Amino acid sequence: FSSFRFDIYRKVPKDLTQPTYTGAIISVCCCLFILFLFLSELTGFIATEIVNELYVDDPDKDSGGKIEVNLNISLPNLHCELVGLDIQDEMGRHEVGHIDNSMKIPLNNGDGCRFEGHFSINKVPGNFHVSTHSATAQPQNPDMTHVIHKLSFGDKLQVHNVHGAFNALEGADKLSSNPLASHDYILKIVPTVYEDMSGKQRYSYQYTVANKEYVAYSHTGRIIPAIWFRYDLSPITVKYTERRQPLYRFITSICAIIGGTFTVAGILDSCIFTASEAWKKIQLGKM
Repeated sequence: FSSFRFDIYRKVPKDLTQPTYTGAIISVCCCLFILFLFLSELTGFIATEIVNELYVDDPDKDSGGKIEVNLNISLPNLHCELVGLDIQDEMGRHEVGHIDNSMKIPLNNGDGCRFEGHFSINKVPGNFHVSTHSATAQPQNPDMTHVIHKLSFGDKLQVHNVHGAFNALEGADKLSSNPLASHDYILKIVPTVYEDMSGKQRYSYQYTVANKEYVAYSHTGRIIPAIWFRYDLSPITVKYTERRQPLYRFITSICAIIGGTFTVAGILDSCIFTASEAWKKIQLGKM
């Protein structure tokens, strides 16, 4: 009885093995191929992947039913004292001339205005609009041509692997439209959650947009244009989760690469060697 009998990896004596140039070439190619696949797997193991899923829920339950909005819009042909922000929704909110956390920057020597506002809306259908409704005296011909620099909801996500419509109206240019026209932007807001490797979640909102342009008259027959943002919320939430490949899967892949490559290379080398020996026998007339 000997413990050597339990060795399932039996060794072939060195004097029974025969090195060949073909085997050397295949061995070198095999090692280079293994190195290439190993580096590829290592890169995939180090890098993170983004997994997304859809579900029906309100993800940010701690927000108090509010959504933060960031609006940045330029009206190059309307004085700042005429520009105002109005907010209303189906919960009964109706606020004319919202001024909290907002700023008006004169443009074109005071002939135009850039409005920047940070405010919150309720998680119910409603609208907010830029207009002259809050002005003490309504102008005769208000010019609502504009450029939208930013309209976003919730937290800002700076993740290069996540591509979505978080600022879908960025760069919207209506400078060539009818100055007296009203503009309706109909938004469908989709709640979005991003969870990083540490488990920290950030809540943002994507949105799709459709728009129309028309001339609206008041009950007195005057034209009072406005820039409307009418919104509704989708019940579907999109969640992006940052993950990394598990260590056991990486080790399994490396073992499969090494074992599979050496097996295939061994079969290839054996076939070439057998064919070479058969050809030599044919040339010697032994077959």
